[in-house]
Amino acid sequence: MMRHLPETPAQKNSLFNAMNRFLGAVNNMDQTVMVPSLLRDVPLWDDAELCGHKSDVDDGDVDMYSYYQLLKSIRQDIEWGLRVSPVVEETPLRLTRVNSIASTASSLSFASSLSSSEDDEYEEEEEEDLQKQFQYHLAGLQGVLGKLTTQADSLTKRYKQSIGL
Repeated sequence: MMRHLPETPAQKNSLFNAMNRFLGAVNNMDQTVMVPSLLRDVPLWDDAELCGHKSDVDDGDVDMYSYYQLLKSIRQDIEWGLRVSPVVEETPLRLTRVNSIASTASSLSFASSLSSSEDDEYEEEEEEDLQKQFQYHLAGLQGVLGKLTTQADSLTKRYKQSIGL
């Protein structure tokens, strides 16, 4: 389990702090919700904070219990890693271009035909591309973690209201 460290203003947008806030919210939710079955058949659309952030839960079966399970599943993925099927495990991880295998192959053949000065420029572009991709995905992950944290807090608050706390 991750340790909770004091958050400085400079670290507010840190991925670790975003994960800690999410994990803390889900742990609080998990400790508060003593009878998860009370969340079954409680419609999600009654809560603007929860309903405003669409998720992977199918619209036909959206209830508080589904969100409770989803948030706990995401917490488990963060703490223990993704559950990967054997078919996906064999697929190589691509860190450069995500367009297609053909574009990656053509980029590699193009890179091998470059002179050393052109090769250095190409490598710098690849590094910039990787850095931009990383920053894009990091910002997205922080945004998603923020929304999930809000959902966990809202679910906890709504559960407390429903049992009269």
